[in-house]
Amino acid sequence: MDAFRFYSPFWLALVPLAAALVWWQSRRQNQPAAIFSSIADLKGLPVTLVQRIRRTLPYVYGLGLCLAIAGLARPQSGKSESRIIGEGIAIELVLDTSGSMEAIDFQLEGQDVSRLEAVKHVIEDFTLGSKASRLSGRRDDFLGVVAFSGFADSKCPLTLDHGALVDIVRGLETPKPVRDRRGRVINEQALREELATAIGDGVALGVDRLRNAKAKSKVMILLTDGDNNAGAVDPREAAKIAHESGIKLYAIGIGRNGVVPFPQEDEFGKRVLVPAQFRIDEELLREMAQTGGGEYFHASDAEGLVQVYAQIDRLEKSQFEEAKYSEYTELFAWFMGTGLSLVLAVWILRETRFRSLP
Repeated sequence: MDAFRFYSPFWLALVPLAAALVWWQSRRQNQPAAIFSSIADLKGLPVTLVQRIRRTLPYVYGLGLCLAIAGLARPQSGKSESRIIGEGIAIELVLDTSGSMEAIDFQLEGQDVSRLEAVKHVIEDFTLGSKASRLSGRRDDFLGVVAFSGFADSKCPLTLDHGALVDIVRGLETPKPVRDRRGRVINEQALREELATAIGDGVALGVDRLRNAKAKSKVMILLTDGDNNAGAVDPREAAKIAHESGIKLYAIGIGRNGVVPFPQEDEFGKRVLVPAQFRIDEELLREMAQTGGGEYFHASDAEGLVQVYAQIDRLEKSQFEEAKYSEYTELFAWFMGTGLSLVLAVWILRETRFRSLP
């Protein structure tokens, strides 16, 4: 882009002195050379062009001095170019959307919400950044999403379009029953399979999505609230494959162990909360994180979940450096030449056409 600068800007400190000199000369010029009893009769005389020019001489002189001072400051113009050289991170978010994620043991803005709603909220802040959550966002990183319950599914490929990714995350839901006109569930068998938790399949699919990513650093963030009870891939084997593929694995266990309020539909189709027993296999998740070269975290509430993502945000930073190139042309001659010409012209006019006595 086009650029302008003063190479030695300290010379510009003389500009106020030049302005003070012009003010002093202008005030001196306005003092009468001879004292008359009254000049009231002279005020009605027309002002000639020569008189108007004479009044501008102090200002032209001051402009000339300022241009000469600017010349001493070495003005330069040219073109500068900046190039960002970066090492972004590829991050795959592997999210549990099994039935247990409907458990309501989180709060957002004073309202009780499900685990899945809390996760979606924090992931949005993690992706886009949030001052309230103290998350800086992942503007320069590729992010992708894999969701798993009884089966794993790639919801969003690695992308820099984080707005689109957030829209996809907002739309994630746990498997729901499909009912006929009489209200009978017609996908009961498939629903039981979909409500399960296939942690190994989710991690394996995340590895597949990250394996060929063009990034020097690859990270997987696994978030689940359950115990692996479905799928074809053993979670420990999936973590081992991730490590062998150069992928760092962070595991987050979400929610409380024990009895938690859980929404169900009664025989009349009304949504009610019932107590349900849940267990997070923390030993498995801790072992997977250790195998994957990352860390295990447990978040039992929304604030804890934010802190977990904030810690991961600090641990996994993109590295960027900026290279600058510039080429400048010296403008000293133009500023100094113009300034001295104006000063010289004013001096000549004062000594010739506009000379006054005394």
